Amino acid sequence: ATMAVMKRIGTAVLGLAILVGSIGKISPHLFLSLPFPLSIILWVSTGHDMPPFIINDAWKEDEIDTWMKDGDLVVATGVKSGTTFMLYCTHQIRTKGTDTNDDLFPDVSISTPWPDLRQSRAGSWSEQKDRYNTTIMSDGRQMKHFWDHPTYPFRIFKSHFAPPVLPVGKEGGKKIKYLVMVRNGIDVAASMTPFYTMHKEKFRNLWGGYPPVIPEEAFDGDEPPAAVKDLLPGGILEHLYFGYVKKWWPYRNEPNVILMHYSDVRRDLRGHVAKIAKFLDVDLNEAELDTVTERCGIQHMKKVNKFNYKMPLNLDKGLWDADIDDIMVSGSMIRKGGVGTGGSIFSDKVFAQWKNAEEDEFGNNPAMLKWAREGGEFPPS
Repeated sequence: ATMAVMKRIGTAVLGLAILVGSIGKISPHLFLSLPFPLSIILWVSTGHDMPPFIINDAWKEDEIDTWMKDGDLVVATGVKSGTTFMLYCTHQIRTKGTDTNDDLFPDVSISTPWPDLRQSRAGSWSEQKDRYNTTIMSDGRQMKHFWDHPTYPFRIFKSHFAPPVLPVGKEGGKKIKYLVMVRNGIDVAASMTPFYTMHKEKFRNLWGGYPPVIPEEAFDGDEPPAAVKDLLPGGILEHLYFGYVKKWWPYRNEPNVILMHYSDVRRDLRGHVAKIAKFLDVDLNEAELDTVTERCGIQHMKKVNKFNYKMPLNLDKGLWDADIDDIMVSGSMIRKGGVGTGGSIFSDKVFAQWKNAEEDEFGNNPAMLKWAREGGEFPPS
């Protein structure tokens, strides 16, 4: 009798495994209606990348030339390393600060689209691609009016990917520029921790409860908070910091790449606005440079508050209102922009764990390790 029961259990387990595998292959988005963390366990265990709302199909070598134009800019900054800051700032550069009421900037994800973002649970790049051009906004204008306006000298797209997903060294095809920015790693970890919690519950519910809310008491314990664990080597988001730095570093002197450090940009915003403008072939006179620099500053961006990230291409009726709903809590994307403040947030043990990880991952290249932590001039090649 015991053997028969065990056999039935074994058959049931096998059947369940086959079912899970089939769902993972055909309709993995169904896992995302389950409670966290089961949703994410099943998502990851069936071979899908994290986070579940990120896709990379737009950047494949045989795809990128079908939708990009010569001169387009990809703001491919590291996660929590000034992405929204640079998206808005490069928009100011391309308009020379003349979009004074931000009429062309209703929301960061509308004027500077994020092709990496899966906007519906079952969404894909192929089904979203054409709708970037055809979607009508609530004011009656096409979304394309804001991101592909005829007055723009170039379009701006967001990504957190690095080579080889972004085909930076691709020969032939469209001439694309990449703006890349690295931030001190412990500052990234410190910014990432509240960032998890600042996602709106409606967005979290779309993606199987991810990213989870992190209680404040987790910040100063001896165990790293969930966001830090995810970023550390072996974590599900390791590629977003350690992998990112290592993959971009060899491209620092490429003519179609501008690699900057967040701390350098914060220390000398005007100088870096001028540097970025030159990289983008935009001539700014002194008055325009002053205007753009002021508009790129954190105080102005806080007043603007158009950085809550909408999903205008979402098709999940009843779960998301594409006209109204935002991904982020209002104002949460423009906070302090701190430099060197991360170490004070975590316990000494967590801080030491992060520093050790940096030395393990970057230690065979001391120049890269030093630059990733502090910024400054690149060492001689």
